[in-house]
Amino acid sequence: MITSASAAQETVPNPRAAGYRGIWATLGQMGEYGDKYSGGLGTYTANHVPMAVYDPAADTTFFVYGGSPAGERSLLCLVGSYNHRTGRVARPVIVHDKSPFDDPHDNPSISLDAAGHIWVFVSGRTTIRPGYVYRSAVPHDISRFERIVEREITYPQPWHVPGRGFFHLITRYTKGRELYWETSPDGRTWSDPKKLAGMGGHYQVSGERDGKVATFFNYHPDGDVDRRTNLYYAQTTDAGATWTTADGQPLALPLTEPRNPALVVDYEVQGRLLYTCDLNFDAAGNPVLLYVLSRDYRAGPAGGAREWTIAHWRDGRWQFSTVTTSDHNYDMGSLYVLNDQWLVIAPTEPGPQRWGTGGEMVLWSSRDEGRTWRRLRAITHDSKFNHSYARRPRNARDPFFAFWADGNPDKLSESRLYFTNSTGDRVWRLPYTFPEGAESAEPELVK
Repeated sequence: MITSASAAQETVPNPRAAGYRGIWATLGQMGEYGDKYSGGLGTYTANHVPMAVYDPAADTTFFVYGGSPAGERSLLCLVGSYNHRTGRVARPVIVHDKSPFDDPHDNPSISLDAAGHIWVFVSGRTTIRPGYVYRSAVPHDISRFERIVEREITYPQPWHVPGRGFFHLITRYTKGRELYWETSPDGRTWSDPKKLAGMGGHYQVSGERDGKVATFFNYHPDGDVDRRTNLYYAQTTDAGATWTTADGQPLALPLTEPRNPALVVDYEVQGRLLYTCDLNFDAAGNPVLLYVLSRDYRAGPAGGAREWTIAHWRDGRWQFSTVTTSDHNYDMGSLYVLNDQWLVIAPTEPGPQRWGTGGEMVLWSSRDEGRTWRRLRAITHDSKFNHSYARRPRNARDPFFAFWADGNPDKLSESRLYFTNSTGDRVWRLPYTFPEGAESAEPELVK
């Protein structure tokens, strides 16, 4: 059992940022067609979930992102809020300053407890940089946070389960990027992390619905992230006491061999790579997975058309469909399951920086539970920079239905933050610079 008594109650002053300015970053892994991924990565990675949550008691969407001071490369972990009653955003608050580091792998995730306290989970990087957990001093308010936890946390995925507390999926660098989970009734006292999977390395995306926590993940043969492949799925309905496949088959943990009951598709034998995007649930609580398939880890045409794939557990089996294709492995987007349709919001059309991370945002729709898809509209067009990493708030409400950042993947640029509504016919840009002395401002309607 891990306790945080030494860190709890520490008062952390929280300065306000000048405005909503995303972090620009580059991996530096260059090829003929540019970096493996780069650009405006304020809402990176797909493995930081959730990055926004709608709070019905405050009628406000709280969200986190990675930002930076203007013209600088250092990382700030920030929280913002959009008030649905007033249509205004608060000046963003700096929860944690990661400078001099500028790595968006340290971006935060967010959660909301039953009392309305806002929890910010700041990612660390391996054992070199610790992660942190912060709690708002006052419910439904971002003005002040206290530090609760400081320890190894990477790719935080915190889910607050009513009546149980936090279920937190994390990555630890034990033998590569291995998957763990931990639980806490109050965010202050945590169970010891337990290993879910360790087969050389993994990236995962998870979700929670009515007490069920589900995750899907790939694996890295010989620990090589550029060979990420295969589709695995696991779920728990009892806070990790037992884990099963989608059809209820018990899993013996940790998973240590690539061929095990959690394996859904062996993409390795097909020579295909798998990039996780989003996990949601249909009306019956069955999992729906969104991921991108490719044949090359490098940017450019060698990987062929990147296939946006849906895997849906329905009628006792996994069923698959293709939403569309795009031109980059890291064209990350999100999946929405509504009463009468499913939606995907993602940068699936080429942007001004061809072959770079992201592109133009597009809205895709299905009226038959993901079997077939059609393009509804371009959300952005004629942009200056590529848009990337469209994120879905938990319990998303219009008009703050998806948010993302832009940036030039080819060279250092400013990065701005945007959001759109569920029909994709309106786009707002968050204020890059707030008026002097202002604590809130109206987003700029750009479409």
